[in-house]
Amino acid sequence: MGRLTKVLVPFAVVGAIGVVAAAGYVTAATVVAKMVVTPSRRKREDADIRSVASDLSTVTLTGTADALRVPGRYGLWFSNDRGYARIGDIVGLGDDGSVTREVESVVWGDLRTARHGRLSSWYYTSPGDLGLPVESVDVTVDDGTAPAWLFPAERPTDRWAIHVHGRGTQRQEALRGIPVFHEKGFTSLVASYRNDGDAPSSSDGRYGLGSTEWRDVDAAIAYALANGARHVVLVGWSMGGAIVLQASVRSAHADSVRGIVLDSPVVDWLETLDYQAGLMRLPRGVAHGALVLLDSAWATGVVGQDAPVGLAGLDFTMRAHELDVPVLLMHSDDDGYVPADASHRLADIRSDIVTFVPFEQAKHTKLWNYDSTRWTSAVSSWLDELTGSLDETMSLDGTQDPA
Repeated sequence: MGRLTKVLVPFAVVGAIGVVAAAGYVTAATVVAKMVVTPSRRKREDADIRSVASDLSTVTLTGTADALRVPGRYGLWFSNDRGYARIGDIVGLGDDGSVTREVESVVWGDLRTARHGRLSSWYYTSPGDLGLPVESVDVTVDDGTAPAWLFPAERPTDRWAIHVHGRGTQRQEALRGIPVFHEKGFTSLVASYRNDGDAPSSSDGRYGLGSTEWRDVDAAIAYALANGARHVVLVGWSMGGAIVLQASVRSAHADSVRGIVLDSPVVDWLETLDYQAGLMRLPRGVAHGALVLLDSAWATGVVGQDAPVGLAGLDFTMRAHELDVPVLLMHSDDDGYVPADASHRLADIRSDIVTFVPFEQAKHTKLWNYDSTRWTSAVSSWLDELTGSLDETMSLDGTQDPA
């Protein structure tokens, strides 16, 4: 019995407890299924701002915000996103559960009058923040053009990196990763994709969890190849990891992909959605029913999808044999949103090509924030090995990078 077949059993059992109860479960499962694939722009403010130093050097926070008490550098959105600050080291912990952190800078807004906020992994909010040459370009996709940021390498090169952000966020998420690729001589393209608020929406306005978005990454690869790239590294954050994994095996240009970098990736959606259902304390019947709806052709009208997601095809622990390029995989065992189990399994199954760098204490997509030195060092070392291999290959076939 397959994994998806098994989820039908508890869903069917629901009907045995009565028509009314079953209707309630079906309704709840439908709501959950829609929530999984429907883009949401609203972010919950889960940090309370207790006080701010008169010289704006520190801020004292309480609440349930992810990484509130975890060391590192983060963004702090406040006043319903009308303000943004960069916060750093923890300088004090209160008996009341409060944490006082250093304020590195207030980018905009009045932090002194703010009462609520939320922590962000973005840190940089604009490509100009990096101090690197950058231009805005358009990538031709299925339904029009998708904006992207192009960071050219210091010297002309045929080595490009394409950076793909995660679910419910935008391109700014990937900006933290640009400097190390620039240092290593790569041109970087920071892509947008359908339904992310920058690129054109799909006809159904629903996420495909990687099953549809990979086409926009394919278009980004085509753009890179048309503009001088020959060797492409795909970089994916969270759901962006699921997207680039799909692109690496489904793209018409997959033979130009030389490596993959994954930060907190969704390697197995079934496991991830089951984990998140547990966090929400959903009844098993509701959670499994939602999975059935997402994956069934007869339910596309109910969920609002053009086509089923195809969850089994998104499990790269089952498709690991299809990967044929080096992979750098970084994940925290304390992720708290996407469990690291599948990442560990993928690393074990494909130890021949996967370099796994585990983190502890860091939260979801906040590995760089928690320890930017370790994150950057891991990427730098991996790129050195990759480019060394590329140099050796080009030496053997008589080709070279353009001068």
